[in-house]
Amino acid sequence: MFNIVLVEPEIPQNTGNIVRTCAATGCKLHLVRPLGFEVSDKYLKRAGLDYWDAVEIFYYDNFEEVKKSFPEATFYYLTTKGRNRHCDAQFKSGDFLVFGKESKGLPEDLLKANPQTCLRIPMIDQTRSLNLSNSVAICVYEALRQQDFNGFNVEGQLHRLKW
Repeated sequence: MFNIVLVEPEIPQNTGNIVRTCAATGCKLHLVRPLGFEVSDKYLKRAGLDYWDAVEIFYYDNFEEVKKSFPEATFYYLTTKGRNRHCDAQFKSGDFLVFGKESKGLPEDLLKANPQTCLRIPMIDQTRSLNLSNSVAICVYEALRQQDFNGFNVEGQLHRLKW
């Protein structure tokens, strides 16, 4: 499906929630060090519940390692500084959705080097940013929507209520 890249994530609960989103969507997770927590952190595992083992997770010492490992891939950079809306990108399976650390986002030089693939989730002016795990979920599900949720269970079934 898609690849989620977290560059220097700081908050274990966010990463744990993102692990759960990756498990539910079949996305691979790429974590770029330094991490603001230990991978064995009890909060991280609690937030990820029992999904931690259900996700392919890769670790890198810097973002350039990610780029070198996937030279032909398309990378989208999610930022409040993007000029393009996340829903206007034409996502395809295998694309990389790159998110920065909670306190600062992605490095300015990375964004300036890739202006066409910098994406923004629309918000009202008074809002500084969205929570990282919410942003990942919004973007992943937009990408999946564009793929018509191919391969996903799209129909739920209500249980009969007993009166």
